[in-house]
Amino acid sequence: MRLGIYIGSFNPPHEGHQRVIQYVLEKTLVDQVLLLPTPNYWNKNNLVDIKEREEMLKVYEDERVLVDTIHNKYPYTYEVLRSLKKDYPKDELYIIMGSDNLEKLHEWKEIKEILQNKVIVLRRGKIMKNPHLKEYEKQFLYEEDFEYLDISSTEIRKGNSKYLDPAIKQYIEEHHLYEED
Repeated sequence: MRLGIYIGSFNPPHEGHQRVIQYVLEKTLVDQVLLLPTPNYWNKNNLVDIKEREEMLKVYEDERVLVDTIHNKYPYTYEVLRSLKKDYPKDELYIIMGSDNLEKLHEWKEIKEILQNKVIVLRRGKIMKNPHLKEYEKQFLYEEDFEYLDISSTEIRKGNSKYLDPAIKQYIEEHHLYEED
């Protein structure tokens, strides 16, 4: 099975994230997607508790989309992938990321190990290939036709809720999340 690994803060999850999930599944780039919300390793401002973000992500769950609450305890992507490979030894892992991550991807810890996996790169603006990773070019699947939504979680936390699933909006209101932003 081709398993898509979508790591992010999802603070909060929004329509842009949902488009990514739908795209990779509809284009049959992967068979299943694991959503891995990250703990606050890098001291991001206004990051709500991981349990809250996991609950919000469950709106997207079905037989092909799972919220992974086990493998997200590691601060680095290569550690997450190592753990996933132990639990999914027969599956092929595909990292899902926006093209905005390409510029500094060569600086990630253990990038050579990470790039033993395929990387689905979804267009966010223009895709600029990273010259530092030229030898790994065959690992990248560039999705130029992806229609990205130019919205950020920061804008949503400031009150632009039109890109939220109604169930997520309700969850945020009921739990009084992001009121201090």
